[in-house]
Amino acid sequence: MIKYLNAKTTKLSVGVMIGFLAGTSDAYANNDTNFGSIAKNITESVSDLPGLLSALAYLFGILLGVLGILKIKDHVENPAQTQLKDGAIRLAAGGALFALPIVFQAMSSTIGNEGTAVAPSALNSVNFDSALSGN
Repeated sequence: MIKYLNAKTTKLSVGVMIGFLAGTSDAYANNDTNFGSIAKNITESVSDLPGLLSALAYLFGILLGVLGILKIKDHVENPAQTQLKDGAIRLAAGGALFALPIVFQAMSSTIGNEGTAVAPSALNSVNFDSALSGN
């Protein structure tokens, strides 16, 4: 039995390694590994993160709201066993999570996210020759 599991584990690890190697070949195809391209890749990768966080906030907000209603129902059926604060806390947390994307959008439009207030400085090139010569 152990030999069978070792054979399956070996086959699985070889398959995973081939998958990793096949997936990473595109990353090094253009040999563009300067700081600007790395920063651009990070920015493009993070651009979908707010949408994911909004979806998760809505999902967990609805989940906590439903759980809060069920706890309040349990309190109505048996007040000695389930306290009312358990359901109220879940409802409040669910409402806060459900409202989080709307509040974030309001803050973003109020403060501004167009980059007009503060712009990052750009680094075009680095030259160390003048620093080494003492000029």
